[in-house]
Amino acid sequence: MPAPHPTTALQRTRPVSVGHWRAFLAVARHLNFRAAADELALTQSAVSRQIQALEDEVGVPLFLRHTRAVELTSAGAQLQRAVVPALERMDAAVRLVRQTAGRKSVAITTWASFASTWLIPRLEAFQREHPDIDIRIDASDAQVDLDTSDVDLALRYSLPSGRVDGAERLFGEQLAVVASPWLLKSAEPVRQPTDVERFTLIEAGDAHRNQHLEWLSWRRWFAAHGCPLLQPPRWLYFNYAHQIVQAALSGQGLALARMPLIADALASGDLVEVLPGRRLDSPLAYWLLIGPRSSPRPEVQAFCAWLRAEAARTRQSVGDHGGG
Repeated sequence: MPAPHPTTALQRTRPVSVGHWRAFLAVARHLNFRAAADELALTQSAVSRQIQALEDEVGVPLFLRHTRAVELTSAGAQLQRAVVPALERMDAAVRLVRQTAGRKSVAITTWASFASTWLIPRLEAFQREHPDIDIRIDASDAQVDLDTSDVDLALRYSLPSGRVDGAERLFGEQLAVVASPWLLKSAEPVRQPTDVERFTLIEAGDAHRNQHLEWLSWRRWFAAHGCPLLQPPRWLYFNYAHQIVQAALSGQGLALARMPLIADALASGDLVEVLPGRRLDSPLAYWLLIGPRSSPRPEVQAFCAWLRAEAARTRQSVGDHGGG
């Protein structure tokens, strides 16, 4: 077989026009050039030329042309599977850009448990005060670089030594033993630390394999209260803090929970603090980090002011006097 002409090989390395792909998908969808032309508001010959140009770019036939029908080749079917989701994502992104053009918005990155237990329940108040500001929350454990991303604020959870320079402390935390009130009604009163061994105990599944989460473990609570060998009848493990809270709310056992994430549930009576005098201090804290390009924008400033006010209320409700 002769080697490909150098000019042809070079041409096939160029990006293919999006218009060619749209013509290709229309023909692949209808398996008819005339129907594809009607969909695209083009002439049938224009669509045919675009398909021919695409095949020249790709280097193989994409359709088998029969007298009264069109059929995808195997290469055409392979490209159709790849191109459909790519163009759908592009179209969705364009729609989103059009919808948000000229609108004020604030994008926040944080982890899922904090978003679901602390941030989202409070957002309605901000939206009532600022109905013209759109909010986007990206909940992920991955840390986002605010210098290069399109995210405005980061809400993070770490030891003071692990925080990023410029981060602002929102509040610290204590750990408290909590349970559903109806679970407690069905059991003997819990008056001292060893009484918790009568219940299923709920905690993070990787608490003993992660130095960061070791601070939140029942093992540490046992040791602090003089019962290091205590063993409950059953353990219930979850990956995320909001799952631990949900399990406690549904009466599945006692949870050693982070006070900032359960303060509202305690205030409403949905959860009860089992041993109020037996809280455990945690060195971990919650931090706000503002992207350098975002800080001058009025909508970002408004959101941060609201966030600081909510953080002050949380500090007051959990008895955090560590500063704001």
